[in-house]
Amino acid sequence: MTSVKLAPGATIGIIGGGQLGKMMAQSALRMGYRVAVLDPSEDAPAKATSHHFINAAFGDLEALKSLCGMSDVITYEFENIDAEILHTLVDDYYVPQGAKTVLTLQNRETEKQAIKDSGARIVPYEKVETPDAIRAFMETHGAPVIVKTATGGYDGKGQYLIESGADLDSAGIPFDETEFVVEKYITLEREVSLTIARSVSGQVIYFPLQENLHKDQILYRTIVPSRVDYAEQAQKEAERIMKALHFTGAFTIEFFVAEDGTLYVNEIAPRPHNSGHYSIEACNISQFDAHVLSILDHPMPEVYLHQDAVMMNLLGADLDRLDGELFTHPEWNVHVYGKTDRKPARKMGHVTVLTDDLEQTIDALDRDFLKETV
Repeated sequence: MTSVKLAPGATIGIIGGGQLGKMMAQSALRMGYRVAVLDPSEDAPAKATSHHFINAAFGDLEALKSLCGMSDVITYEFENIDAEILHTLVDDYYVPQGAKTVLTLQNRETEKQAIKDSGARIVPYEKVETPDAIRAFMETHGAPVIVKTATGGYDGKGQYLIESGADLDSAGIPFDETEFVVEKYITLEREVSLTIARSVSGQVIYFPLQENLHKDQILYRTIVPSRVDYAEQAQKEAERIMKALHFTGAFTIEFFVAEDGTLYVNEIAPRPHNSGHYSIEACNISQFDAHVLSILDHPMPEVYLHQDAVMMNLLGADLDRLDGELFTHPEWNVHVYGKTDRKPARKMGHVTVLTDDLEQTIDALDRDFLKETV
C-alpha cells in the first residue's frame, strides 16, 4: 500500500466509539490531528474526544461514507464490519489496514486456518456442523473440548465447554443458527499476549510480553512483563503470521502456554487490545500512540518499559464496590471510560499501577478490588 503522509490538522476517522476509540482519539488529539467517530450509541465514550460524531449503525453504508468523506484516513476499534461494506470503503477511501486480514480474522475457522498455514502453532481444531462431528473430534483428540461460534464471539460469549457426551447432549448448541468450530481443551499454565504495531511502510515494534488472567472469560488482570519468559518465541510466531497476513496498525496476538510449556497461538485482535492498556503509563509509547503513528506511517520509537506494571479491568461490579474509593489510592492510574449504562460484567474502566514489586502489588490490588463495601 502506498504511504500517505498526513500532517497535524488532518482528520482521522474512527469506526467505533467505545473505550478503544476514545483512547485512540486521545492519542490523535495530543498529536494535533482532528478526529471523526461513527458509533451506534448516541453517548459513546469517544464522542467527547471527537470533532465530528456520527450516530449511526456500523451497517449504515451511507453514514460510513459520510465519515470517510470528512476524514483523510480511516481506522477502526471495532473490526466486525460487514464484508461488502468494508470492501466498498477500502476501494474508495484510504483505509491502511485494508480488508483481507480483517475479514479473515472475523471468522474463527478462517483465522485458525490462516495461522496454521503461516507455520505458527495452534491448538487442534475443526469446523463442525453437527453433534456427531464433535463426537468424532473427541474420539480423535479426547475430552474435554471447547465449542465456539465461528463469528461474533468475545469475552467468552458463544463458547461451550464439553467434557462428555452427556454435556454435548444437554448443551443445546444452535447449529442451525450459526457456524461453529471445536478445539481441543488445553490445560493451561497461563495465558500471555503480545502487542505489536506495524506501519504502512513495514516498520515493526513490539511491546513487552503481557501475562493475562481471565475470570468468567473476561480479562481480569494483565501483568507486565510476563512472569514466564516466552517473548522471543512469541515474536517468532508473530513474524510467521505477519509474513502470511497483512497488518497495519496496532494488533495483539493472544497465546496459550500449556502445562508442558508449549506455546500455542489462540487468536488475533487486529486493533488495540485490552491487555495493552498498561502501556499508556508504563511505556514510552502507548499502543494507541503506536496505532496512530503506524497508520499515518510516521516513524515509531523502540518500545521500552518505564516500570513493571499491573493493569486491572474495572467492570460494572467493580465500580459498584469501589465508587467511593477509586481516587483514594494515589498509586492507581484510574481510567473510567464514560459509559452511561453500567452492567456487572461490562468493561467500564481500568486501573494501572506501576511497581518495583509485582507480587506485592498484585496482592494489594487483589485485596482492594475484591474488598466488599461496608
